[in-house]
Amino acid sequence: MKKTMILLAGYPATGKSYLANQIIEACGEFTIISQDDLKENIFDKYGYDDLKEKKFLEGESWVYYYSMMRIQMYKGNQIISDYPFSNKQYGILNELSKTYGYDVVTIRLIADLDVLYERSKQRDLDSKRHLSHLVNKYHLGDTLENRANADGFLTYDVFMDRCKNNGYRKFRLGHLIEIDVTDFSKVDYPGIIKELKEIIK
Repeated sequence: MKKTMILLAGYPATGKSYLANQIIEACGEFTIISQDDLKENIFDKYGYDDLKEKKFLEGESWVYYYSMMRIQMYKGNQIISDYPFSNKQYGILNELSKTYGYDVVTIRLIADLDVLYERSKQRDLDSKRHLSHLVNKYHLGDTLENRANADGFLTYDVFMDRCKNNGYRKFRLGHLIEIDVTDFSKVDYPGIIKELKEIIK
């Protein structure tokens, strides 16, 4: 197998983590580098008292993310990463892939935005969702009984603005596979895996 980096991109709430697990189960050998996981770990370790501090820690999580990318590429490991990537990440990821000789496959997940907002809202209301995604002040152990009252709860207008103006729909690095996941029951996951295997073999 060629040295490959798979980027699961596109809009939020499109099932990137689920697809990542499907790919690993079918293809094996891939190391997951999740920016959300790294960010949540930093929030748990340091906490933050306001939105400014939260933004600072989020920026530091990206430093850690690219460092993990470089380490895994230096070791020659197969990589899979999921995030609503945009032009903010394109330059560094492109440079890293060229420096370490990686082929890149972007799987861009799209869907009806109203459907996605409802999914995103239900995900944020779920107690399994890391609380830091919803609040402007957080320390490990914090709880919130009614998540709909969180000061950072994502509104419809903010969600739509991000999806329409942040470039999620346009991100592409390397080979592109685009999938509409408006209705999960209609997504041909075996077909996607088959196409992916043909690209990376």
